[in-house]
Formats: sequence, C-alpha cells, structure tokens
Amino acid sequence: MRGLVVRNTGSWYVVLADDGQTFACKVKGTFRLRGIRSTNPVAVGDRVTFTPGADGITALIDGIEDRRNYIIRRASNLSKQSHIIAANVDLAVLLVTVAHPETSFTFIDRFLASAEAYRVPVALVFNKTDLYDDAEQARLREICTLYEGLGYRCLSCSAKNRQGLEAVRAELSGKVSLLSGNSGVGKSTLLNALMPQAVAKTAEISVAHDMGTHTTTFSEMFFLPDDGGALIDTPGIKGFGTFDMAREEVGHFFREIFSVSAECRFGNCTHTHEPGCAVQRAVAEGRIAQSRYNSYLSMLDDEEEEKYRR
Repeated sequence: MRGLVVRNTGSWYVVLADDGQTFACKVKGTFRLRGIRSTNPVAVGDRVTFTPGADGITALIDGIEDRRNYIIRRASNLSKQSHIIAANVDLAVLLVTVAHPETSFTFIDRFLASAEAYRVPVALVFNKTDLYDDAEQARLREICTLYEGLGYRCLSCSAKNRQGLEAVRAELSGKVSLLSGNSGVGKSTLLNALMPQAVAKTAEISVAHDMGTHTTTFSEMFFLPDDGGALIDTPGIKGFGTFDMAREEVGHFFREIFSVSAECRFGNCTHTHEPGCAVQRAVAEGRIAQSRYNSYLSMLDDEEEEKYRR
C-alpha cells in the first residue's frame, strides 16, 4: 500500500493511506542498513509504501518514494547525524519574534541558507506584534526591509489577537507548508488560530528567562480547511546546525554573497582574508548587511561540534 506520513512521534509514524485509512507504522529494520545518516529516516511529508499487519491497524514502512525536497538540520544530540524536519514541502514558514523572545539573526540566516540548499522557498512571519513597543516596531520594519530586499516574503501578525492572519492564510493557501521556529515564538498559538481543530497546546513564556517552553514534542501535518493545503507543525528548536555543507559551498546559499562573489579576484575566495574580495568590500560599504556576513562566518566553522548551539 501507499500513503503519506502525517505524524512522527519518534518511534512510530502515522500514515494516511491513499484509500483514507490511517495506520500506526514502524520502519522496517533494513532502513538502518542503507547508510542513511539521520536520526529519522522517514519524515512527515514523505510518501511511503507499507505493508499492513494482521491486525489491520499497524504496519511496516518498507519504502520511501523519491523526495521532491526536504529541510534538514544537524541532530541536536548527535552532531554527526542529521534530522530531517519535513519532506516534500512547497513552503517553509519561519516564525520569528523581534522580542519576547528575540529570534537571532544567526538562527534566521542558518534556516534560510539550509532552505536555499535544499530548494525550499521560505516566508518569514513575524509574530507577537501586539507586544512590541515603538523601538521594537521600528526594528521590525528594519528587519523586514533587509530580508525583503533579498527576495524573501515577510509578513507580520499577532496570532494571539488574530491580527494579520488573513495574509498568512493567503500565503499558505493550497500549499504544503512547514512551520518552524524557536521555542516560544507562538507556533502553537498560530496553528490554533489558523486551525482551531488542531487543538495544539500552548504555554506561557518563562518570565524569568524570556524563553519559550517546548509544547510540541513531535511533528504532525494538519490539513487546512477547504483549500487543499496542509501545515506541518514541528517542535521548537533553540539552535539550527547546518549539515553536510562544505565550507566552499556556504556562500552559495546567501543570495547576496553569491551574487557579489562573482567579482572576487579569486574563484575560491572564502571572503574572510583574501585580497580583492568583493564580498568584504560590499560589507564595508554597507551593500551586504553585517549581520548576514556574521552569520556566514559562523557557518564556515560548523565542523566544530556544539558550535551551532552557542
């Protein structure tokens, strides 16, 4: 039988079969022998083949159809392995907060670079706008100007107050979208606002640390009402470690760095110390944002274990 993986709880997968039945599935043991360097060889969004058990409820996944794309990051506890966040997505929605808590540029840029590497379009959605003071609202406008200038779609909303949700709904319409972001940025609140039937759990921000509490412990696909789209909710993550990205490739996934690098004196320029480096010159002249360049530099050293979590 064939179906779509709609939930991953770590050891079990829920598969929605093409005939509408759902099965609780395990992965056939031979998957572990195929050199898949991942903590989860099967991800939500995967199209799979499976063999139902005698009980008609459980099954064994024995094949994965070719993926159109996927989003991947370095596994949290095993730095030499990857974790596939979702597969076969039309859009990755990165939920961001300027404050309460603050999402770092490094996190945003790492996510964007990984999405570029795996050919996944991204929209940045800035949440909790109802909490921002005048300075934070100005900061929001500056950040949107930066990323919109690079060609990324930027939206603002207050999921709690249901402000700006129509634009978010329009962006998601008819697409299979991944919803990701740091813990505490309001993913579950946004999911509840868009799809009350999801009944996602929410949690208050820790006042002491102004950081998020994990409320989603597994990945799950929810189908949007009426328009054929779906939203994949994922656990909040504190760091985003890139995986299998060679140092000489990192600059390819920063749009403006890749564009300007054509003017560098040396074809193998790392944009760190070489004479005649057009990228360093563009940073000095303000044509490339210092924050983006800093993120680029941080990713050059991702071979150092634990670095990505700092």
